[in-house]
Amino acid sequence: MNCLIVAATPIEISPFLNQLRNGSLQQLPVETDILITGIGLTATTYSLSRQLLLKKPGLVIQAGVGGCFDRSIPTGTVLAIKQETIADQSVVELNKLKTLFDLELVPQNQYPYSKGWLLNKHEVLKKVKLRKVRGISVNEITTDIKKVKFYQEHFSPVVESMEGAALHYACLMEKIPFVQIRAVSNYIAERNKKNWNMKESVINLNTELIRLLKSL
Repeated sequence: MNCLIVAATPIEISPFLNQLRNGSLQQLPVETDILITGIGLTATTYSLSRQLLLKKPGLVIQAGVGGCFDRSIPTGTVLAIKQETIADQSVVELNKLKTLFDLELVPQNQYPYSKGWLLNKHEVLKKVKLRKVRGISVNEITTDIKKVKFYQEHFSPVVESMEGAALHYACLMEKIPFVQIRAVSNYIAERNKKNWNMKESVINLNTELIRLLKSL
């Protein structure tokens, strides 16, 4: 089986890339291709869609770091995302967040959406031995406390990224199995990068990525 590994930046999967280059991953049970999409929903949608047109893989794995809404989850923890949506494709009216689905501009069950969510129902996700959580994707990293409250009330998310929904949307549309894994690098609205845990997050992320690939 061919597996496409997707990341926004090479830094996020650098340990995996290093092991791939030095030949220590020659015994993987799958053939792997690497796609660095760039940061954000637009770049990811374009890069991933173009790649899928060139070569259709049997599985797509997106690996990256992300912010976390749940401060009971330690930074460095790796999670699997079971459902995604674009949180800031919305408006605030009368002190309440309303999505395009709430405004009835888009039917909430119009494929690939299900009640406004991009769900991963593939069997491969069930094999991933990680906690499965909700994710939201944004174009603007959330730093405002009011936005945090709006997102928590409306979506009850655990993880925030800038690329996850693009993966879910493209793969659902193309009917390709996929998995999104995220390591918690920081807590949402925490802008002091001294409190971020990027190093451990990247190490743990790549450990789980390699473990997942070996299990296929």
